[in-house]
Amino acid sequence: MNIVILGAGQAAASMAAKLRAEGHGGGITVIGDEDAPPYQRPPLSKAYLMGEMPLERLTLRGDDWWSDQDIRLLTGTRATRVDRQAKLVETSAGQVPYDQLALTLGASPRRLPAAIGGDLDGVHTVRGIADIHRAKPELTPGKRLVVIGGGYIGLEAAAVARKLGLDVTVVEAAPRILGRVAAPETADMIRDLHHAHGTEIMESTAIQALEGDTHVRAVRLADGRLLPADLVVLGIGIDPETALAAEAGLTLDNGIACDTQGRTTDPAIWAAGDCASFPWQGQRLRLESVGNAIDMAELVAQNMLGAGKEYTPKPWFWSDQYDAKLQIAGLNTGYDRTVKRPGDSDQAGSVWYYRGGQLIAVDALNDARAYMVGKRMIEAGKTADPARVADPAIPVKELL
Repeated sequence: MNIVILGAGQAAASMAAKLRAEGHGGGITVIGDEDAPPYQRPPLSKAYLMGEMPLERLTLRGDDWWSDQDIRLLTGTRATRVDRQAKLVETSAGQVPYDQLALTLGASPRRLPAAIGGDLDGVHTVRGIADIHRAKPELTPGKRLVVIGGGYIGLEAAAVARKLGLDVTVVEAAPRILGRVAAPETADMIRDLHHAHGTEIMESTAIQALEGDTHVRAVRLADGRLLPADLVVLGIGIDPETALAAEAGLTLDNGIACDTQGRTTDPAIWAAGDCASFPWQGQRLRLESVGNAIDMAELVAQNMLGAGKEYTPKPWFWSDQYDAKLQIAGLNTGYDRTVKRPGDSDQAGSVWYYRGGQLIAVDALNDARAYMVGKRMIEAGKTADPARVADPAIPVKELL
């Protein structure tokens, strides 16, 4: 059986390794449009950008691993069409036949329209190695950076830029940062962290346009004010890569729609990672995380070989900002109560989310013990008395 994996990121590398580990002796081809082999994305905009991690440490597998595992890796290769009838992937390097195909295409960062200056030089996204290489020369001390978007991507970029000595302003159109992903209590902790490092955060502030001749020079706000900008970083979200799936006639629903085993509406085609959505607790879920990319890809690898397993995600995330670490366990979707638990310092603490009296998620800033206890409870289906959670006199391990 010849298996083709389209997309060459974390999910692809995990899937290829799992296929071999599970005993698949047939062909495996991994196709990616970037020139680099599969690499880690989270350190790109942090340790790699700061010069604390060399390029070779970003890569998930060494060159010899791919050859040792007899896996064909096609980098710098753009897929143009999936022919489901002929079971062929048409690429810039020619046609690649498959018996089973996995789509691990990831997601792309949203950009601003060219009509409002989105195509000016000095306007950056932070998704891939090429993005970082374009932005890095401009990130020099004293320059003025405007970050558009107060989600995790934008806030992480702001933190790195401040550490590099830039003057940084974050502009968020919503009433507060992290509005779609975290409770107000978590947003308060993160906002205080940024203020302590000299980053300005402007909430409830929409932009009208980016201004400049060929290079961005300012951000015009909706109220007419101008923010001088030597460069702009966009952190306005990502969209799953679905164009190839759509053209091939696969069903889309918040990404490439899969069943509980990771199979698309074509029984020979599977999907995993950022581009894939799947049924979970009565809803269709798509997770953008390293943990999901690995876990779902490994499960799909097993199912391509006939395991017939259903995917039950165990969501976890993290965000590094300055020298602080925010760790997140579970999903807070539909929460109806939060409880704040103090940490060991002013820049530490945790927020515990409940739905119908059940613990469903924990955000822990500089509090690894709260994260680990919360994660264990959520994965075991246990809960914690909110009054005990809020009482700092009760050691967090006693909540178990």
